[in-house]
Amino acid sequence: MGEIFPFRLAPYFRTRIWGFHDLAPWFDYKTDGEPIGEVWLTGEMCKAATGPFAGQTLRAITDHHGPELLGSALGDGEFPLLVKILFPKEKLSVQVHPDDAMAREYGEPRGKTECWYALDAEQGATVALGIRPEVTVEQVRAAIKNATLEDLLEMVPVHKHDMLFVDAGTVHAMGPGVVILETQQTSDLTYRMYDYGRPRELHLEKSLEAMRLKSRAGKVPPRRVDGHAVLIDEKYFEIERWSLAPGEAPAGLAAPTGAVQIIFVAEGSVRIFAEEGEPVPVERCQLAIVPAASTRARFCVDAPAEVIRILPKSV
Repeated sequence: MGEIFPFRLAPYFRTRIWGFHDLAPWFDYKTDGEPIGEVWLTGEMCKAATGPFAGQTLRAITDHHGPELLGSALGDGEFPLLVKILFPKEKLSVQVHPDDAMAREYGEPRGKTECWYALDAEQGATVALGIRPEVTVEQVRAAIKNATLEDLLEMVPVHKHDMLFVDAGTVHAMGPGVVILETQQTSDLTYRMYDYGRPRELHLEKSLEAMRLKSRAGKVPPRRVDGHAVLIDEKYFEIERWSLAPGEAPAGLAAPTGAVQIIFVAEGSVRIFAEEGEPVPVERCQLAIVPAASTRARFCVDAPAEVIRILPKSV
């Protein structure tokens, strides 16, 4: 397995009816057309912005360098996790994602379990995570018909730096007042259950089939480990937060894991060095990839930084 070096990915901006026309101060991006609701950071169409792979899509890099990029445990298939930032100006639809078993019944490779890290949250911001206790499937079906489904949702207050787990089968909805870093299985399977009367397709029967009246969704308290915080450790991903002072970063941040590492800079700026590759600068709201084969990477912190390290797991 040959060594390949860390590289930064350029973001890919996705239009959504519930998004913004101006993403300042997060991104220098404005549009007069459809609003932007999602910025995909590891989508297959995202292109490398640095190094020998510059201009190539993540899909092409994965196809041609799968074992070196992903590591032997993750194989040579798709990039394992989709990381994106959500900017809801209006309410998103009430929706649910299938688990792996249901997705495969319908010919899809996997379901969709995800988690949300609040990069920002206005005072009083909430999200819907799950169905309230003792509510039945029949009540959910009737509430969709009567446009009262919101009354049956479990509302969870959100503050900056909160981590929320959203396992497959959880009925959920996001609204204005938050900026969310979402990490999920590489899947775009979404069953829309309710959309506030907007003229978009609903997937009533599949959403009810996928729905779990009880799920594990909710806030996850951070856990301190060796000078950093483990924000979540679940079946498909582990996510850490590193608060870093200027200078050389702790060796643990760059410690090889045998698999690809995803580095997102929430605040500040860092540079990633490898033995032979060019230094990779990573600024606020930018994301870099440390390939599994890049075993000698190290980090230099240029300004006080908050770094989110996302570690995919083999399943």
